[in-house]
Amino acid sequence: MSTLRFSALQEVLHRETVVVEENERRSELFGKNVFNEQAMRQYMTKEAYQSVMDAIEFGTKIDRKTADQIAVSMKDWALSKGATHYTHWFQPLTGSTAEKHDAFFETVEGGGAMEKFDGGQLVQQEPDASSFPNGGIRNTFEARGYTAWDPTSPAFIYGTTLCIPTVFVAYTGEALDNKAPLLRALQAVDTAATAVCKYFDKNVSKVNATLGWEQEYFLIDTALAAARPDIMMTGRALLGHAPAKGQQLDDHYFGSIPTRVLNFMRDLEHECMLLGVPVKTRHNEVAPNQFELAPIFEEANLAVDHNSLLMDVMEKVSQRHKFKVLFHEKPFAGINGSGKHNNWSLSTNTGVNLLSPGKTPMKNLQFLTFFVNTIKAVHDYEELIRASIASASNDHRLGANEAPPAIISVFIGTQLSSVLDELENVTKGKLSPEEKTDLKLNIVGKIPEILLDNTDRNRTSPFAFTGNKFELRAVGSWSNCAGPMTVLNTIIAKQLNEFKEEVDKLIDTKKLKKDEAIFNVLREYIKASKNIRFEGDGYGEAWEKEAKKRGLSNNKTTPEALKAKVSKKAIALFEEMGVMNKVEVEARHEIELEEYSKKIQIESRVLGDIARNHVIPIAIQYQNTLIENVRGLKEIFGNNFEKYANEQIDLIQKISNHIAEINSKIEDMIEERKKANKLEGQKNADAYCNKVKPYFDEIRYHCDKLELMVDDNLWPLTKYRELLFTR
Repeated sequence: MSTLRFSALQEVLHRETVVVEENERRSELFGKNVFNEQAMRQYMTKEAYQSVMDAIEFGTKIDRKTADQIAVSMKDWALSKGATHYTHWFQPLTGSTAEKHDAFFETVEGGGAMEKFDGGQLVQQEPDASSFPNGGIRNTFEARGYTAWDPTSPAFIYGTTLCIPTVFVAYTGEALDNKAPLLRALQAVDTAATAVCKYFDKNVSKVNATLGWEQEYFLIDTALAAARPDIMMTGRALLGHAPAKGQQLDDHYFGSIPTRVLNFMRDLEHECMLLGVPVKTRHNEVAPNQFELAPIFEEANLAVDHNSLLMDVMEKVSQRHKFKVLFHEKPFAGINGSGKHNNWSLSTNTGVNLLSPGKTPMKNLQFLTFFVNTIKAVHDYEELIRASIASASNDHRLGANEAPPAIISVFIGTQLSSVLDELENVTKGKLSPEEKTDLKLNIVGKIPEILLDNTDRNRTSPFAFTGNKFELRAVGSWSNCAGPMTVLNTIIAKQLNEFKEEVDKLIDTKKLKKDEAIFNVLREYIKASKNIRFEGDGYGEAWEKEAKKRGLSNNKTTPEALKAKVSKKAIALFEEMGVMNKVEVEARHEIELEEYSKKIQIESRVLGDIARNHVIPIAIQYQNTLIENVRGLKEIFGNNFEKYANEQIDLIQKISNHIAEINSKIEDMIEERKKANKLEGQKNADAYCNKVKPYFDEIRYHCDKLELMVDDNLWPLTKYRELLFTR
């Protein structure tokens, strides 16, 4: 195995950089392979184009005749781009994407053939759904599942395949994917936010949730990764001693991008431009060989699709450049992990960002309305938000030194906190003319000035206000954004509905004016949600104790956190907002628990295999060398040999102790795994979390000690220093 390691290092040292030519401006490349409005205008009839736009804007249904026209137009466009196949591109509950390709090909009478694609093939397909996770929604023999076209996310061409974004549902109608609940949540927040916007602007007829994600990732040379079975099988290094130099010098963050990596980024961005993914920012991240890219904000559904697509494209482009891209939240112990910050806001069809203050007191009152309601929603459903970002891999990151803690809190900065403190003192009921003037001029009116010099400074907060948006930082780099975005938009919709009911009640029964009613309700929300606001450092026991006093949850593990998803409160929320029914909620919970257990099970098996079949044999081989050395010293020095062989004998004993501990811990871990496998559901996940997983660190400790003892020429696994600093 050491031969594989050293041959990998030689291969990396002789890598030739893949040169990427950029001959076109990005503005000219953007969306070339997307069936966007420009392409639709060119290829569709006016009737078909308007039908699609109405479906996007108002959710109206497209009839079969029009669907046939759209399908022909889409096919002609795809063929002109060199496409040979089409696929319904969907996001099953595996967390990744799925596709089944069919050719634009039909035989015709007389032995001929033709390219064919009609409305039926566009609107709905029936893939075999039996092997996808379903959480008990239907039996395996009831294999039917349907993919249905989502016209709000444009079709695109990747390679020679026309990809049509779709939802994936069971034949009984329940959602089997991440997209369908997200679309329902976005519809709910649109309806609720539009109704509240009417208080401030009667012209608002639609509100879109927007999302700007930031994708962090590691790049490791493929040859070096191939010498690490743990990285290949689990996406992270289960073993490995920390290098002498890590990230402590802060010399990688925002530093000069290595040439090979820069060419990968240029190639990736070229593909993104063609696919209409508006990537804009690229840079080195904090840890060595860690990087980030981020796009311009988009409507949330499209942004989620684009992030899923990006992760697929990154995998393919990285292969061209002989890199393995790691999306795992914590692939290397001891250095920063990777997140996927979700920057969320709401924007109206009139072009207003509802989380950005305006030039008038009324615009600022609108800002405060959505700002305070968001904080209140997070306060009321903080456990559900924590559950939405829970995964086996993200557990390694949450609460680590560089990442947000597992406790959900909101950071808004001291200046905005003082504004909310002032609003707590608003008089109950009708406001005097003097108080109205003071509120509008000295509190609400000054918000834009406050925000000019009040950008976010707290990098530890899981949910922070960053000037004109909220940033959910706790989302993991491997996650599908659809999960947390579904939860966030659902709880905001619920909160806005309650807000409007309370304001209307004060207007109707207490005869308060609109702005008086709004101030009165906001005052109560500020008081009620005060415990979720935290301006300090989110690490350590002090915050944990304080959070406990405030009544905030601290669900440190995924099995513990996921319980919130099937609480009566959560099920009632999703059903009331029309996002998911009880069956869909419970199915997802079952799937996520099973996924957690399987990932820990796989890591446990891989760790046991590497420790026993790679580490121990090499340790014994080196130990034998030491034993031969001691024998030789005894032959030379006779009874006085121990004087000269003392260190070797000590090393032999230490190696034996570490080998014994590794074998013992692996046996114990296997026994716990067998016990866990007899359990189901929550008990199974709890057992893997609390009984199996604790052995990982113990086994690793002894393996890493052996790495420091064994001759470097013998060690079989690519070392941290090689994985992180060989470029």
